Amino acid sequence: MIANILTIAGTDPSGGAGLQADIKTFSALGTYATSAITAVVAQNTQGVRDYVALEPAFVAEQIDAVFDDVRIDAVKIGMIANARIAEAIAERLRHHAARNIVLDPVMVAKSGHGLLDADAVTAVRDLLVPLATVITPNLPEASVLLGRNIDWTPAEMHSVLPDLHALGADWVLLKGGHLKDSAESTDLLFGPEGMAAFPAPRIATRNDHGTGCTLSAAIAALLPSHGVVESVRQAKAFLHGALAASDALDVGHGHGPLHHFHRLWSTPEAS
Repeated sequence: MIANILTIAGTDPSGGAGLQADIKTFSALGTYATSAITAVVAQNTQGVRDYVALEPAFVAEQIDAVFDDVRIDAVKIGMIANARIAEAIAERLRHHAARNIVLDPVMVAKSGHGLLDADAVTAVRDLLVPLATVITPNLPEASVLLGRNIDWTPAEMHSVLPDLHALGADWVLLKGGHLKDSAESTDLLFGPEGMAAFPAPRIATRNDHGTGCTLSAAIAALLPSHGVVESVRQAKAFLHGALAASDALDVGHGHGPLHHFHRLWSTPEAS
């Protein structure tokens, strides 16, 4: 049976991140995509210009419209925008007994533009993290969730995993991409079955727009058919392939998108 996956996220008109990246990822991995929009974002490969958050009641109405009609096998949560939207999402997901929830705590765009109001961090940490099967913070996001400045090293990544896990998610995937002094980017997964490391060679490309969105969406797409550890392993492999093939695309003048359909589209190099 083809799984139905819901993304709750903000938009990206240039198609590389946010809701659009999630839908592409769900589709590329053979699942059916549904969506609920939290914010309409004016952005492109060069950065975020502005965004308009939707009314929390309308976000809730979108979630209800999907759950009332469609069997939802997993949920990915991306950009939340503010505390009231976080509260609405948490309440409706509890109401619908949602399962296989992947939370990507999006706080700042790659361009540095804030995507989460300051007062929303507490709502995300207290209301959404405990609902999650997996949370996927990068290192700056982990610092914010823990409420402390951290001088990140590989050893420090290992040491904070229990603290992040204590926030209430079943599993924590701490992404190491911000550690730049290594030829590899290693993510650490921590949960009931212990800790697992997922190293991957760094790929020299500027087309890295939407990497976090894509990884968390891939995990959500895989969870209905696999355990968490295997879902993360396959999601990392998918992301690595999308990054490696990204130079086949010519989109924008900044950080271009990944090639979400690298497994499905023929390219001149492959033919």
